[in-house]
Amino acid sequence: MRHRLKDVAERAGVSVKTVSNVVNGYLHVRPDTRARVEEAIAELNYRPNLSARNLRKGRTGVIALAVPELDIPYFAELARHVVTAAAEHGWTVLIDQTGGGPEQERKVASGIGDHMIDGLIFSPLALAADDLAGLDGMPMVLLGERVDHGPADHVVIDNVAAAREVTAHLIGLGRHRIAAIGSQRTPEGASARLRLAGYTAALAEAGIGYDEKLVAPAPAWHRADGAAAMRELLSTGVRPDAVFCFNDTLALGALRALHEAGLRVPEDVAVAGFDDIEDGRFSIPTLTTVAPDKERIARLAVELLAGRLDGDREAPPRELTAPHRLAARESTTGRP
Repeated sequence: MRHRLKDVAERAGVSVKTVSNVVNGYLHVRPDTRARVEEAIAELNYRPNLSARNLRKGRTGVIALAVPELDIPYFAELARHVVTAAAEHGWTVLIDQTGGGPEQERKVASGIGDHMIDGLIFSPLALAADDLAGLDGMPMVLLGERVDHGPADHVVIDNVAAAREVTAHLIGLGRHRIAAIGSQRTPEGASARLRLAGYTAALAEAGIGYDEKLVAPAPAWHRADGAAAMRELLSTGVRPDAVFCFNDTLALGALRALHEAGLRVPEDVAVAGFDDIEDGRFSIPTLTTVAPDKERIARLAVELLAGRLDGDREAPPRELTAPHRLAARESTTGRP
């Protein structure tokens, strides 16, 4: 049986209003009274009616997470962390896939049609800062690199530093013909440009010249694109001794193409990725990768959104950087 506020009040010998004050965290309740109410709540296993509370606050208790593709494991894993962090606030998360198209992204940024949501965590590809600034929507937190210094709070990782670190790792292993897979010249390719910049910086720091023949584009960052790019590199006679793929799914595709070509990883070609998806921990060989702290990214985004909902919605946007680390595994070190 689900107990009501009235049941807690009767058990504690106080008014319903007093129980409500304790449940809502008001400070003016006497310590001994608060203790009696909390004891009654525990004994009855009372759970507040969050729907009713949200209605009183003019909220739904629902937020949205919008990402380009759920087929990309990084976004699926990030979504799991967002759901976990949001649950601590009593929120339900509505998850939407935009496909990276401007029309769907504009719809999402305007409130996801007729859905009633309190706020949005959004990873745009098509919309720029000016597009978002012109939308008078709900509180929003941005993810990714498409919008920089935009009109909303923003959680990022340092893509340039991360790409420089993984490229320097490959150089430190004695590799000097390092290919890069995943470059993109479209406006949506902001992450690709930053990772290419980090790759280029690491080469320059090591005194290695940039060779555009070693840089392979990928229209999308799927396994098939990584395999196709790796095959194209090999077919042109380019023989890298290492490959930095701009995400892990590209790297998994590259591993397959190298296997088909009879090349050993890492003996002939070392391979590194970016994102630390779970698949890379079970590939053969296991995949060296940049590991963004996805749990931290999700928690920062949720906390920023909570701050807007409960605090000053007019304060200047904040940009927070989540940490990352290099996870060196068998595909570069040869060691488990």
